[in-house]
Amino acid sequence: MLNRHSNAFRDRKPFGPHWPVLVVTALILLLFAAFSYADNRVMGEVQFEGATKVERDSGVWIDGQYLGYLKELKGDKKVMLLPGEHEITVRQAGLDDFVRKIVVEPGQKQTVRVAMQKSAGWQMPSITSTLKLTVQPNRAAVFLDDHYVGHVGEFGGKFRSMQIAPGKHRIKIELAGYRTFETEIDLLAGQKSEVKTDLVKGSIKQNDAMIKQVAQQAESNPR
Repeated sequence: MLNRHSNAFRDRKPFGPHWPVLVVTALILLLFAAFSYADNRVMGEVQFEGATKVERDSGVWIDGQYLGYLKELKGDKKVMLLPGEHEITVRQAGLDDFVRKIVVEPGQKQTVRVAMQKSAGWQMPSITSTLKLTVQPNRAAVFLDDHYVGHVGEFGGKFRSMQIAPGKHRIKIELAGYRTFETEIDLLAGQKSEVKTDLVKGSIKQNDAMIKQVAQQAESNPR
């Protein structure tokens, strides 16, 4: 009787046939958590606050790379940077660039408060045409005749559009990780037009230089 119970106990597999897989998976998760924690301790976080809605809808470049518009850079899009000095540029049509140099410390969080001023001499054209953008992702940067004018979401939907001077214009729409979309339009005074497209995913190497550098802001803006 004792031998039968002993044999039954030896034959029993308390963890089931998949326990090695479970153990390996648990170890991988623990290692991943440890590396993530270490990364967070090495990287520093930068948060943004905009003085008004205009600033919150403005485009953000860090070290010459476009990241998105200010109010979206949080949550899964939060900005984590390596320790050291970084240059932040916030841009919006009709406003002077907001430029700040910051020093990021390991594991530290800091807030950049953005307040922008209207560009001297900037004014809307007296005669305009209307351009609407229906583009995904709608966080992509929009360039009109090589000038940054905002992100797609500012110029789409039922009540939003871009007012521009009549005539020929070049439109570029760019976002890191997607291929640059480029087109030309020729609008008459008072004409309404729409650009519709979905950006095609691709390597950041396929992006045009417009989102990789902060160009000098022109004295007059075509928007």
